[in-house]
Amino acid sequence: MKLIRLFLDWLKSFAYECQRLFYFSLKMLASTVGRPIYVAETFEQMYLIGIGSLFLIVLTGLSAGQGMALQFSNELADFGSKNYLGRIMVLAIVRELGPVLTALMVAARVAAGITAEIGAMKSSNQIDALIAFGIDPVRKLAAPRLIALVIMVPVLTIICDVIAITGGWIIALFISHITSITYWTAVKERLIFGNIFMGITKPILYAFIIGFVSCYKGFTAEGGTKGVGRATTESVVIASITILVANFIFTKVIFSALKGYL
Repeated sequence: MKLIRLFLDWLKSFAYECQRLFYFSLKMLASTVGRPIYVAETFEQMYLIGIGSLFLIVLTGLSAGQGMALQFSNELADFGSKNYLGRIMVLAIVRELGPVLTALMVAARVAAGITAEIGAMKSSNQIDALIAFGIDPVRKLAAPRLIALVIMVPVLTIICDVIAITGGWIIALFISHITSITYWTAVKERLIFGNIFMGITKPILYAFIIGFVSCYKGFTAEGGTKGVGRATTESVVIASITILVANFIFTKVIFSALKGYL
């Protein structure tokens, strides 16, 4: 009975947190339209998210692309189909790994920073000071970060895709002995509307997830510096798990909607 009671309490708490997150997300969306528009803050966040994450994304894309190309080429060689390496790289990177890896890297780096920054402002009463001056803290702090994420995560995903496919080309050329013409022709064949659409829309969804979760955890952090640290950890964990779950659901929906274009 005690375990059942504990489970029901956890379930009730989980439902309550989901409800609070949902209403906070609606408030964030509403804050992105109308005035005032904090342009300087938005460009600052775009720089911090985009340029700040660039090295991490390039390193991730290069490592993932080369690792996948090496494994795929070894498997395809058993069937005499190494010429299809470029096609498989596009399907794996553009559809799936590029968006997911980019989102997870951004969540690990940016979500933690957003939650810690907003949580520290709350614990030091800076958010209360904004309210006292008649400034909406959600519009001032959350909206620029959400807009920056929606713009920069797809850009970083494209960079990751290009680097990963280029890393695969290096493996194909120097290790698998596939000519550049063969590899890039196969890549071009699979860069069709359905694959590109899936590779661009997924990062936008993940950007909203990262923005909603990180800002919500920052604004609801309690318990001083210890609470901020706990909220930061929860922000990264929740955002990463939600991205993985949403990836499966979104992929299923896209496959159903774009059957003739994939």
